[in-house]
Amino acid sequence: MLYRLISWLPFPLLYATAWLAYLVLYYITGYRKAVVYKNLRQAFPERNASEITVLAKKFYRQLTQVALEIVKARRMRPEDFRQRVQVRNPELLLEKSLDQTRSVIVLTIHQGNWEWMLHGATTALGMPIDPVYKPLHNKTVDELIYDIRSQFGSRPLAMEESTRDILRRRKEFRIFVMVADQAPIRRERSYWTTFMNGEAAFYQGAESLAQLTGFPVIFAQCRRLRRGHYEMEFHELADPPYAKGSHNIIDAYIARAEAAIREEPESWLWSNRRWKRDRAREAQRAAEAQAPSD
Repeated sequence: MLYRLISWLPFPLLYATAWLAYLVLYYITGYRKAVVYKNLRQAFPERNASEITVLAKKFYRQLTQVALEIVKARRMRPEDFRQRVQVRNPELLLEKSLDQTRSVIVLTIHQGNWEWMLHGATTALGMPIDPVYKPLHNKTVDELIYDIRSQFGSRPLAMEESTRDILRRRKEFRIFVMVADQAPIRRERSYWTTFMNGEAAFYQGAESLAQLTGFPVIFAQCRRLRRGHYEMEFHELADPPYAKGSHNIIDAYIARAEAAIREEPESWLWSNRRWKRDRAREAQRAAEAQAPSD
């Protein structure tokens, strides 16, 4: 299959292929172009049309590079990740884990190369890191991503099974990673707030899990140093004990996420339909559904 061929490409040829993919996605197919421009205009109202276009093109160039880098990970060795992903402050993770005697929840966003972050941290720290993920609709791609995530001993956990698994094994030392900037679907519990100048719903799962387990929560930021090279930095988000019913963890996460995006906007996943849900419309539908019929 095509992805197997891509995984064997040397990096210079990989990035040449990514450039061709950028030309196709941006200029020919226009992959989610309307979504990207709408999101960018909302997030950066102070930027003019020319500046938004420049930012959009930078995003598409990085998107194609990251997509092929993720496939390339299938053929990369631990030393490759140690060379290409720097971990700036591993001592924070060690401190919060009480020298690997207490589990830690790590939250991050779709920025930089979020898949390489997993392997970069695993190979640099030598810790068990289990990513929590939402299965993809495309079975072939989902199996590929699962294989990539699990190749260095990580145990990916499907979102619907993760809470049960974590609570059952809560006394074991583990690091759990969640990419928590996606929009929950309507039937899932949501926390609504302002995110990048628009109302957005967030999953409450990570916060609920932290409150149930008493695990500390850290934010992992990924910066792109140059093509094919990244840097990870950990930031403290929350420490137990947690106030019941509060949303301090989600609020702290959103603040860190916004700061990271504004610092390096071209490397966030702007093609995601992040603001597709309408809070007022959903509230109106809920009220109409509950209203007694004549």
